[in-house]
Amino acid sequence: MNQSSIRNFCIIAHIDHGKSTLSDRMLEVTGTVEKRKMKEQILDSMELEREKGITIKLAPARMHYKNHVLNLIDTPGHVDFNYEVSRSLAAVEGAVLLVDATQGVQAQTIGNLYLALEEDLTIIPVLNKIDLPAADVPKRTEEIVKLIGCDPSEVLSVSGKTGEGVEALLEAIIERIPHPKGQVETALRALIFDSAYDDYKGVVSYVRVVDGQIKKGDRVKMMATRADGEVLEVGALTPQGFIPAPILENGQIGYLVTGLKDITSCRVGDTVTNLSHSSKEPLPGYRVVKPMVFAGIFPEEGDDFQRLREAMDRLKLSDSSLTFEPEHSPALGYGFRCGLLGMLHLEILKERLEREFDFHLVVTVPSVGYHVFKKGDVQLLIKSPLELPDPSFVERIEEPWVKADIVTPNAYIGAVMQLVQDRRGLYKNTEYLSENRVILHYEIPLAMVIVDFYDKLKSVTAGYASLNYEVKDYREADVVRMDILVAEEPVEAFALLVYRDEADRIGRRIVSTLKDSIPRQWFVIKLQAAVGGKIVASERLSALRKDVTAKLYGGDVTRKRKLLQKQKKGKARMAEMGKGKVQIPTSTYLKVLKR
Repeated sequence: MNQSSIRNFCIIAHIDHGKSTLSDRMLEVTGTVEKRKMKEQILDSMELEREKGITIKLAPARMHYKNHVLNLIDTPGHVDFNYEVSRSLAAVEGAVLLVDATQGVQAQTIGNLYLALEEDLTIIPVLNKIDLPAADVPKRTEEIVKLIGCDPSEVLSVSGKTGEGVEALLEAIIERIPHPKGQVETALRALIFDSAYDDYKGVVSYVRVVDGQIKKGDRVKMMATRADGEVLEVGALTPQGFIPAPILENGQIGYLVTGLKDITSCRVGDTVTNLSHSSKEPLPGYRVVKPMVFAGIFPEEGDDFQRLREAMDRLKLSDSSLTFEPEHSPALGYGFRCGLLGMLHLEILKERLEREFDFHLVVTVPSVGYHVFKKGDVQLLIKSPLELPDPSFVERIEEPWVKADIVTPNAYIGAVMQLVQDRRGLYKNTEYLSENRVILHYEIPLAMVIVDFYDKLKSVTAGYASLNYEVKDYREADVVRMDILVAEEPVEAFALLVYRDEADRIGRRIVSTLKDSIPRQWFVIKLQAAVGGKIVASERLSALRKDVTAKLYGGDVTRKRKLLQKQKKGKARMAEMGKGKVQIPTSTYLKVLKR
């Protein structure tokens, strides 16, 4: 096939701006999917995606239109799945930047635009949802022109729901997006931009052929992992599934089955080349994504550990931003310390493990990764409070900071500023998108963003604000390890890293939670929060009491005193014997560990 008739593009936008709906209309207009087989969000194949109405995984699809082959990649919009977007952008020459005509430019629109400009892609700006009564096309066009500096006539208007303007958009894709410019005669170079596991075929790689060609029966090798195998099948990716083809040529996007059964040998970002006539230079892969949020995931049943490992390996194949390593907790048994990109990423991972692999899981409180500098120029990355060395050996601790862009209507600037100030944020500057919408630029510690910042931001702005952030650097932080003691014995699973000036407040909250949820014993239980040996908060859980004077009637009061004294000595002896032997129920762990 001639490269000049191929167009590779993806759709990028803020969450909920209609990427998947527009993809549906494109597939319908080009006749890729028959009208009777059409359903909403056809490219969102995961049950979770359809239920939550969001795209989690990038989804490629091949379409034919006016003697051209159009390879579309639908991408996620949420900030936690930015990595999926950056991988899609590396496999295409152009991007459709979609903006909701009712909401206008949002934080993620800007974030994804910058990613596309870094890859030097051709941008086609498009306003979606023009069929809605609240759509304001002139105003939103002005916002886009201000953002990317294009001519107003270049901004297209479409309705993903009714199909209005979709044909004009397809024409613009053919006209404006450049065709691939690979070398036909040279050695094969194909970029793996995603992969999946099939029980019958093994690992299936989604590839973009940049140079050369690949066909069934070829011997290929992976340039980074050095694994090699025979090509069992190649073909096109369509909404109906895999369609085998005899050959994949340069410029094309398709799939490749090598029969490799080892999941780790087929990495996303790797370059596939011929075994005999191999390329000298691999393609530029992706920057290795660094997980920023760490959480422990443990099976409720201890004997499920091996099965959980297999499930994590499967998910890692389609989610290359996930990292994990085994971890043991005295309270929760064997599990994994997982590295993730954010809270939604953690929630999706947990739900996928529970639904697709039928697990019951315990997830510990998420924390960020800290850089610890020990005396003698030794640097550590710690992912859990238990890894923090003795303070006397620590020179300084650094935490990750993010550059945050918050898009909000003017009316809520004060509320947003107050919220960010409470979260230790540093104000940088304000940029006006239009006369009543602004972008506030801030720098905030990541630990202050990951847990519930987004929810709070939505509530103080009546749902109008949007947030995009990226990790900027590491800065010194005054954090300390807080230990929680139950009956004067520390409970490792409750240890956490907190800012020194917030230790009292957090300690009071945790001991109060414990007081309400630990069952009472026959002796008094001390509940304490300690920082470096100093108690910063404490509560007492009073003992259960048996009425030892019930059998007395009248008579001398000294008999009553004698019995109460005897009971008091017995309780003191029980408290001494019961140190560290208080059984803490799993429900209590969950109440403390889930924020």
